[in-house]
Amino acid sequence: MENKKKIPANFISAGVLCVFVIGMCVYLGGIFRSQKTAAPIYPGEGVTSQFMLSEYLPELKGTSGDTEVYVLDSGKPGASMLVLGGTHPNEPSGVVSAVALIESCKPEEGTLYVIPRANNSAFSCTDPQEASPLRYYIPTKNGERWFRFGSRATNPIDQWPDSEIYVHAASGQQLSGSETRNLNRAYPGRADGNLTERVAYAITEFIKDKDITITVDLHEASPEYTTVNAIVAHDNALNLANDSILWDLEGQFKISAEKSPTNLHGLTHRELGDYTNTLALLMETANASQGRLHGATSSDLIVTGKDKFYTRAYQYGALNVEYGEEGVNISERCARHITCVNAFANNYTGDAGRINLGNIPTYNEIIENGIGSYLADAQ
Repeated sequence: MENKKKIPANFISAGVLCVFVIGMCVYLGGIFRSQKTAAPIYPGEGVTSQFMLSEYLPELKGTSGDTEVYVLDSGKPGASMLVLGGTHPNEPSGVVSAVALIESCKPEEGTLYVIPRANNSAFSCTDPQEASPLRYYIPTKNGERWFRFGSRATNPIDQWPDSEIYVHAASGQQLSGSETRNLNRAYPGRADGNLTERVAYAITEFIKDKDITITVDLHEASPEYTTVNAIVAHDNALNLANDSILWDLEGQFKISAEKSPTNLHGLTHRELGDYTNTLALLMETANASQGRLHGATSSDLIVTGKDKFYTRAYQYGALNVEYGEEGVNISERCARHITCVNAFANNYTGDAGRINLGNIPTYNEIIENGIGSYLADAQ
């Protein structure tokens, strides 16, 4: 009887390992590709049209920098407002607030424009070494809606390498090389610049072309950050910010108005005010997942804001906002954003006419009902 040679054990181990590695590559490759899938947006009755940002810079067409612009035209003449969400996709209340406006706002005078994914590329990655979730979930009446949790910066696959020092093109100011992919350091942008600068350029050109009256950029900051629960306003928009606090916001929640620094360049509240006629404002709400004191980053932390380490930090006086055991949830953060957007509309008294955003939910209504009540049901 002929003896059969046994396959060496190390060959078997190597084969099993190869199969495992191939399987993991296929699995992880699927996750990687899935990050290019955008969370759904369901335009509401107020949306009259939409177009792609590449209309203002054709070189963006077909790239990850191209993104949707939603138009909510009341049909009545008046002022105009642009709301930017997703400048930093890891600051979720700005994204969700922008989507809620698209899905539930119906202006009665003037025109509202919304760009919910301002840095579209940054939605397709997360920050390295942060162990961030790829998605977070918000309940609606008909089930959960999912949203993409992205990065502060353009995906390095779309723009690489970072320079050692980032030189802001318009001012010559030098910043850390990591800011090369930060959309909120790129304004007014360059038509022939890198992808991030081209996105900033297209948004700036859009504002110029439509002569946008008010631009509001929605952000979040860590609870320990000095500029938090605040409106940062260009010099030309500071009166609007203060009037909005005095007549609409005071008594509802604590919020401050801060003047845009003249020596920090590339930000919406500085460059859009300098290079266009728009009244440029930026909002910051308090988000635990943005800070350095929290525990594991999870969808639950992003949505509920509950974190025992931040609660303890507040007890020690280390935070700039109130932070109890219930945290600061995404409904409260979105309520701030949406209420402020409406206050800016209500308190604008310039030559462009009125802008009336219609039946916008109040701060207390969003807190009581949850932001999911002002999103379309999951489909």
